[in-house]
Amino acid sequence: MSATTPTARLARACVLATCALALAVGSARGQEPRPLVVVTSRDDGPYAGVVEGAQAALAASGRANAVRVHSLQSGGDAALQALLGARKAGDAPLITVGSSATRAALEAPGNAPVIACMSTDAEELRTARNATGVVLEFSMETQLRWISRFVPDSQAIGVLYNPVENQARIAEARKIAQRLGLRLVAREVHRPQDLPGALESLAREADVLLAVTDQMVLSPQTTQAILLFSFRNRMPFSGLSASWVKAGALYALERDYPDLGAQCAEMALEVLNGRAASSIPPAKPRKIVYAVNVRTAEQLKLRLPPELVAGAAEVYR
Repeated sequence: MSATTPTARLARACVLATCALALAVGSARGQEPRPLVVVTSRDDGPYAGVVEGAQAALAASGRANAVRVHSLQSGGDAALQALLGARKAGDAPLITVGSSATRAALEAPGNAPVIACMSTDAEELRTARNATGVVLEFSMETQLRWISRFVPDSQAIGVLYNPVENQARIAEARKIAQRLGLRLVAREVHRPQDLPGALESLAREADVLLAVTDQMVLSPQTTQAILLFSFRNRMPFSGLSASWVKAGALYALERDYPDLGAQCAEMALEVLNGRAASSIPPAKPRKIVYAVNVRTAEQLKLRLPPELVAGAAEVYR
């Protein structure tokens, strides 16, 4: 990648900004604290927002640790070497941003604490040695409560899932839905060919369709079929992200990425204060923003409260 690209300039800016956080304050032994290493999978979009939020929170903490940011996207081997070195060091926490960086850290030799930002697998963090972090997905209770805000009359919540990936999650969702006075209508999808039949069965039973992270069900290859089903059956679809809303989903919960970075930085500070990373449970994003598609609402004959539209981080028309 050319050093003159916007991505490269952003990476350089991040590194310069974090280097500026280093304070010339010695420890009780007369030595500077070990720098905190941040390794990010990419430099752009949400990744840059997470790094920015982590930088700000660490700077505001007043600790003397320098912060070194490395990118697997633009830094290549140097970033990987920094990751390996930090993992072997055994004391200061290593902060990772994105699945690629997190996976590389968890597989690397050594036992330095890992604080994973933008992780997609909470169970992976729970079972890893000396690791924790903030996963991307919101709790099922949060998602169901937001459905009631957008579609108040909905009682039966449809969801498609591959049991190999999501059996436990759906079992938990059934209990939560029941507690909230809702009914979860779940359909298994074992292979892509099962999707049309599973969707058709939901048309007769569900009021709204909820997306859960599932590699079998939700992919670029299935987007059109799911959105067409939503429109033809006038069934609101709660997507995974703003990109799904832009494509036609009614709404999607999103993360405040700078705050997510700050959340991870606070975990790192706990570890610096002596707490074991493995004793900190993986967390969900604590701050919620959302995107909404008002054109989709009109096509589905839904009247959204003006304050709900006004409060959206992104509105598609």
